[in-house]
Amino acid sequence: MFSVNHQKFMEMDELSLQKVPYFFVIDFLSENVEIYQEHEIEKEGLIIDFQDFSNTKETHKLDKKVIWKSFPETLDSFQAGFNKVQENIRLGNSYLVNYTRKTRIETNLTLEEIFYHSNAKYKVFYKDFFVFFSPETFVKIIDGKIFTYPMKGTIDAAIENAAEILKNDRKEKAEHYTVVDLLRNDLSMVADEVKVDQFQHIDFIKTQQKNLYAMSSEISGMIKPEYEGKVGSIMQKLLPAGSILGAPKPKTLEIILDAEGYDRGYYTGVCGWFDGQNVDSCVMIRFIEKEEDQLYFKSGGGITHMSKLEDEYQEMKNKIYVPIH
Repeated sequence: MFSVNHQKFMEMDELSLQKVPYFFVIDFLSENVEIYQEHEIEKEGLIIDFQDFSNTKETHKLDKKVIWKSFPETLDSFQAGFNKVQENIRLGNSYLVNYTRKTRIETNLTLEEIFYHSNAKYKVFYKDFFVFFSPETFVKIIDGKIFTYPMKGTIDAAIENAAEILKNDRKEKAEHYTVVDLLRNDLSMVADEVKVDQFQHIDFIKTQQKNLYAMSSEISGMIKPEYEGKVGSIMQKLLPAGSILGAPKPKTLEIILDAEGYDRGYYTGVCGWFDGQNVDSCVMIRFIEKEEDQLYFKSGGGITHMSKLEDEYQEMKNKIYVPIH
């Protein structure tokens, strides 16, 4: 179906065992794995802004009014893939599928300007090919301990009692439980003593279009001796990220490849910084890609048996924003 790049994951292991710092970028299907040592990052046309690592330059204020238009597909077009997903859920092939779409956008901002002027925990500008501004950590590895923070469930913050509504929404709650369970199982493959430290924590995300609340949890474990220092092996075992795939993983991946009908590429892959000892990585969501001269925003959400077509279509559109204010 597709081929995982084992060679590159082994290279990541070699470097991390030697404690050589590097930045890695892995696409959705783990076919393209890129590794950049610190001295290579800049000359390869990468600009990175993580909490613990940044190679950004001084930047000027935006002196233009932001133009931002999106051209989402029709509800009928969205429904074609949605129906395939629902059919598979009814048949018991999956109980959570992260269904994503590709939307054409028009803006007067360059990818580099979007990078510099958006606010997010993780931002990467990649070779004038894509930019993302992700709020979602994939895994952190700190002193032999591994952490993950699954994020599932968003709501417009302008709604009265939005945070409470989000916490108690049956569909969002079920989705969140599923992802927490999935990631707890995933971490158990590479770690012992896996536990949920924090459950259904609500984050506030400020954007130019609208403010959102998002729900996340924290799960941690102690890395198993056979995985110690092997960043590549850990990543290979854990990918694709459960929060942007669904459960159970192998069958859900088949459903996604059939229902979406477009290539996710680097979108929903992961990238991260290994500083010689610890790792901070993120899921590449909130993602804009350039295809020839056209810009596309890739976005989506989790589908369960409780999902309503119109709500999911709306959520996919809600996520087409830039966090510039």
